[in-house]
Amino acid sequence: MTGGAHGFDFLHGAWRVTHRKLRARLAGARDWFAFPGTLQVDPVLDGLGNIDINILDDPNGAYRAHSLRLFDVSTGLWSIWWIDRRSTAIDPPVIGRFEGGKGTFFGDDLFAGKPIRVRTTYEPIDDARAEWTQAFSDDGGASWEVNWVMEFNRP
Repeated sequence: MTGGAHGFDFLHGAWRVTHRKLRARLAGARDWFAFPGTLQVDPVLDGLGNIDINILDDPNGAYRAHSLRLFDVSTGLWSIWWIDRRSTAIDPPVIGRFEGGKGTFFGDDLFAGKPIRVRTTYEPIDDARAEWTQAFSDDGGASWEVNWVMEFNRP
């Protein structure tokens, strides 16, 4: 696995996904639920980005979502945007890079009307498995609560 413009090459193609989510975010919850999904990731812009199609079979209501990842050659940073059919809004991007085989990305957003920091990570495990995590911080990044994990497996 390499960084830079090829950081996300490992993610291209089809995946089966196991989602695990906290039932309540930033509430001290410890109760997780799991559900299946699929992911298809394709390169765009001659490899300087990619877009995916997520199908999430969430028991609270199945939905489709997309991530757009773009590499900025001038800064060496990736920006990642998320959209899904539950809202017409585009989430603010998380921005970061791959180092030591793991991609870490940060951004600012709102949760329940309050400002938060968002951290996502991508980690290829081997040719057939990878993992994504999302964590929120309501104290400026002093502490983090992981609230969503996606385990990717090749079909």
